[in-house]
Amino acid sequence: MICFPNCKINLGLNIVEKRNDGFHNIESIFYPVPLNDILEIVKSEKIVFTMSGTKIQGPADSNLCIKAYRLLQEKYELPPIHIHLHKVIPTGAGLGGGSSNAAFMIKLINSYFSLNMSIAQMQEIARSIGSDCAFFIENKPVLATQKGDTFKDCQIDLTNYHIMLVKPNIHVSTPEAYSLITPKKTTFPLTKIQNTSMNEWKECINNDFEKVIFEKHPEIKKIKERLYEMGAIYSSMSGSGSCVYGIFDKTVPIPNIFNSYFTWQGLLNQSESSNKIL
Repeated sequence: MICFPNCKINLGLNIVEKRNDGFHNIESIFYPVPLNDILEIVKSEKIVFTMSGTKIQGPADSNLCIKAYRLLQEKYELPPIHIHLHKVIPTGAGLGGGSSNAAFMIKLINSYFSLNMSIAQMQEIARSIGSDCAFFIENKPVLATQKGDTFKDCQIDLTNYHIMLVKPNIHVSTPEAYSLITPKKTTFPLTKIQNTSMNEWKECINNDFEKVIFEKHPEIKKIKERLYEMGAIYSSMSGSGSCVYGIFDKTVPIPNIFNSYFTWQGLLNQSESSNKIL
């Protein structure tokens, strides 16, 4: 059985306050993007995890797909399987690739073993793995609050806008990024985004990580500037990672001038196709 975990971008990211548990409360719009990994599971006599594509740092046993399987194995006494992950989504990019892999693993196992878990049950397991992991269970645009694991429906539709993702060879760790941030009160609540023209986003929608990350890594700032020069309606860092995206009108040609970086471009949508399990 096979599925295609996609990534996401953050439309705005406000770091509101530091929590007593050491995490931070945030406010952000999570929007799915059809850049996909490939995840497959088949029957096996023992648990096996293999990978291809983009290399991931760290031992295989620490991969979030394995963590998701172990949690479900303990709960449902699952038999062993062979898991294969073909990695395309870059790591350390702020695109949620690892969280997506774990969430799609939960959905894949739910279908493969006919566990009949509800969305709420799958989200509960996903939340124990990572703050934004639960988003990928329903995989639709949401306003994310608290640790990034509490969601409200967001009626924002970017269907048929072009997007370009650009990631330099820079890794920004999430703990490092948060250590540089001073939380502050939101000046533009993202609940207003639905009633704000995208032409105005540049002036009112911010990613709070940009100021500190741009100072430390000016190369990332230059990517954002170049995307605006190319005609992007809106451009931003995604999450706390080093990937920058630009959203373009579909009539604007997007040349790839970032030859030494990871780049990807495609159409934004709200398609359910990325949720399909084959």
